[in-house]
Amino acid sequence: MVILQILQIVAAIIVIIAILLQAQGGGLSPAFGGGGEFYRSKQSLEKVLIGVTIVSSILLAVFSVLLVIQ
Repeated sequence: MVILQILQIVAAIIVIIAILLQAQGGGLSPAFGGGGEFYRSKQSLEKVLIGVTIVSSILLAVFSVLLVIQ
């Protein structure tokens, strides 16, 4: 059960980071010295971030349901 809680926390952190990196002109991009132009010009990176967001969101939901059942 502790392992599920740790996996849930990790999945939540990955979802948060992926969503912040997707924000155009905001999020973490100004913290690294850019205004988001790098992410706007890289379509493949955006697709990867969307995929990571979807997969980690599904995993977060699964871990949450498993923790409620137990």
